[in-house]
Amino acid sequence: MEKPTSRWRLLPRTRGRWAAVVAVLAVLAGAGTWTAVADDSAPSVHREDRMMRMNGVSVDTSYFTTGGSQRRPAVLIGHGFGGSKNDVRAQAEKLAADGYAVMTWSARGFGRTSGEITLNAPDGEVKDVSGLIDWLAGRPEVELDAKGDPRVGVTGASYGGAVSLLAAGYDKRVDAIAPMITYWNLADALFPDGVFKKLWAGIFVTTGGGCQKFEKQLCDMYERVAVSGTPDAAARELLTERSPVAVADRIDVPALIVQGQSDSLFPLGQADAMARAISENGAPVSVDWIAGGHDGGDMEGDRVQNRIGAWFDRYLKDDKSADTGPAFRVTRTGGVDSTDGAALKRGADGDTYPGLVSGGEQIALGGERRTQTFRNPAGANPPSVSALPGIGGGLSQLSSLGVGLSLDFPGQYARFDSAPLDKSLRVTGSPTVRVNVKADRGDAVLFGKVYDVSPDGKQQVLPSQLVAPYRIAPEEQGKPVELTLPAIDHEVDSGHTLRLVLSATDLGYASPAEPATYTVSLDGPLTVPTAPAVRTAAATLPWWTWGLPAAAVAIAAALLLTARRRTATPAPDPALEGVPLQITDLSKKYAKSSDRYAVRDLGFQVEKGQVLGLLGPNGAGKTTTLRMLMGLITPDAGEIRVFGHAIRPGAPVLSRVGSFVEGAGFLPHLSGRANLELYWQATGRPAEDSHIDDALEIAGLGDALARAVRTYSQGMRQRLAIAQAMLGMPDLLILDEPTNGLDPPQIREMRDVMIRYAAGGRTVIVSSHLLSEVEQSCTHLVVMDRGRLVQAGPVAEITGSGDMLLVTTADEVTEPLVDKVAAQPGIGSAVRVDDGHGLLVRLDGATAAQLVADLVRLDVPVTGVGPHRRLEDAFLTLISGGSA
Repeated sequence: MEKPTSRWRLLPRTRGRWAAVVAVLAVLAGAGTWTAVADDSAPSVHREDRMMRMNGVSVDTSYFTTGGSQRRPAVLIGHGFGGSKNDVRAQAEKLAADGYAVMTWSARGFGRTSGEITLNAPDGEVKDVSGLIDWLAGRPEVELDAKGDPRVGVTGASYGGAVSLLAAGYDKRVDAIAPMITYWNLADALFPDGVFKKLWAGIFVTTGGGCQKFEKQLCDMYERVAVSGTPDAAARELLTERSPVAVADRIDVPALIVQGQSDSLFPLGQADAMARAISENGAPVSVDWIAGGHDGGDMEGDRVQNRIGAWFDRYLKDDKSADTGPAFRVTRTGGVDSTDGAALKRGADGDTYPGLVSGGEQIALGGERRTQTFRNPAGANPPSVSALPGIGGGLSQLSSLGVGLSLDFPGQYARFDSAPLDKSLRVTGSPTVRVNVKADRGDAVLFGKVYDVSPDGKQQVLPSQLVAPYRIAPEEQGKPVELTLPAIDHEVDSGHTLRLVLSATDLGYASPAEPATYTVSLDGPLTVPTAPAVRTAAATLPWWTWGLPAAAVAIAAALLLTARRRTATPAPDPALEGVPLQITDLSKKYAKSSDRYAVRDLGFQVEKGQVLGLLGPNGAGKTTTLRMLMGLITPDAGEIRVFGHAIRPGAPVLSRVGSFVEGAGFLPHLSGRANLELYWQATGRPAEDSHIDDALEIAGLGDALARAVRTYSQGMRQRLAIAQAMLGMPDLLILDEPTNGLDPPQIREMRDVMIRYAAGGRTVIVSSHLLSEVEQSCTHLVVMDRGRLVQAGPVAEITGSGDMLLVTTADEVTEPLVDKVAAQPGIGSAVRVDDGHGLLVRLDGATAAQLVADLVRLDVPVTGVGPHRRLEDAFLTLISGGSA
């Protein structure tokens, strides 16, 4: 076990005039790293980082307490998939300040923790949690229920939420849990009803670092299913045995279940299954449906964290006065705030959890066309569009405001409409419908969704952008089957129509590649759950304060859709999802010119981990290329793809790109850290996503972070600017002349910064005129001249293609011998290298073989001969067409 390192941090509660004083004293006293300080009543939080060796792996942990010997309950916090312990640090500090001993850790394969990803295998990640509980049991400040049994709760989101459930099932020492936006059965989540959720599964594997980072049987399973497009029994069994459902009968501790409405990965049905199972075991359960989820949207961080704190106060501290909230709560959205454009939210709650089928109302569907026939196209293309992983949260928020952004193609779906509703209807849960399905061959794979359609029929909204897949085998065809549609919470206004759509394809899923004809007929009404016992909180504002902005958002979205139809963004290229940058046939004309090009027919590709130097004389088109890459200007022809996504102004994939193009402006009276924190706040992204400590560690500013920027040297300002570009740890970092104005030692430091950043598997593109620095810091080069590509490739390949040869020798070469070599026919010059053990020979007509023969004849003790050319020589040769 490594020696722990300690840090202290004061948590901000309210701002007081002691903040600056205590921060300064902390730095002067050398007390470690201190952040902005609260009033003098706020407890200080001590953090110890340590590597623990357990179960054959090294686990990176952090332990948070407020010090003292008083015993207190403990809380373990797991992180989401693809993250690390750093992602939950803020939550850990808050719980520690509230009187808990808190431990965070990076799961296997993430952060600094070793080992393969086993997806929470009982003898892997779950056993690691039990090892952490063992360690807590030996801490003198942790409350014990019995010897070796600490009073402990477990919480976490997504992957961390699942391990909290599994820990409760496998380790009886767990006393309370609070899983968030997670799964009950991973097989049901990724293979719902036997249909492969291909987009999310691919994102899942990629987020883990690629298939090679997983346990071999998991990698083999994924590749097998991804190729066939159909999950097999072995795949389902493997994921099920590593899911909480495998220990459903053993999870009997108080559980606060937080699930996202905007979540096509782990939808509300997963939370429903865990709530019912844990309740049947006799444990207290509360369910909270938040607005956001894996598709994005508002995660309601402060409210949820406060509720988790209260939950643990009640069931770990035994504080019976703690307000744990209602048995069921759902966040409802209606309209936008006219002051800041944020969606207005209200809570609705119930004294009992209603499940997904409470208070069903039957809505007749179909009209005259109760039987419809449609086609699954060859190759399942083009597919219908519903949820888009990563941006679905924004779409679902628009759906709550009455804006629809889904897509179904004619001839590929059946549609059944209700009559206009004579009163408004609140849907809370999963609608169901009975249908009769026939396919002319094999399985019928369908995708069901319910639209809210406006009275004029021109606008249809898909609530939360959710769709449910169904695989109907031949033996089930030709007789009634009940389809359960996505669980939602959505209000349908009076006069609107409900529309059931059953489509043959969906972008997020694998459909059969073979063409097929499906026939679907209704066998009953649409049953809609209304959860009548759930009460919505009274509105705090009159309708017009949000109704008018909602209309404006609807109009803006309609204009946005129109614009997108005119300039449709190409679909992502799955083959390039791991490629940081590919530029193809890129051209840009000078303004007001029809035949003069700043960039013309440019093309090259950049791979992960490369530090690529973009070189060229003034006017070569380097800056124009970088501006197009960052979406600041639009090319006239060709395309740029970043991780497979085409670049357009405002493209979402640009969030994975960091840039330093011109000197960043900093507030001189603030410290370096304060400047970066202020910049990140201005982006509107969550503070935990900034990875500010990681960026600062790479930038290497040390104690200077606490000083005012006005005291910084030019080199320190440049490094702070690079740290700003690295906030969020973008996968692709673009630096334009980062060494401008720096002296040689500062240039060397900047070179080290770039190399350290790329060492983590990220990619750096640097434009610079300092050829010697590019030669030392870059792995690859792209040379441009007059807008065109001259050459691209590894640095060694480009610099090693000239007529200069390096001859190494066993003994030191004397000056007379150098003169003899230089006098040989076809030799332009010969110069002794600095240490004397070699020659730099320029050929002028002779070949390398002739040179070697001459050297042997002159008794030169040759140990090696190879090409040698400085980057400057190579660069001048390339841009002069070979004449230099």
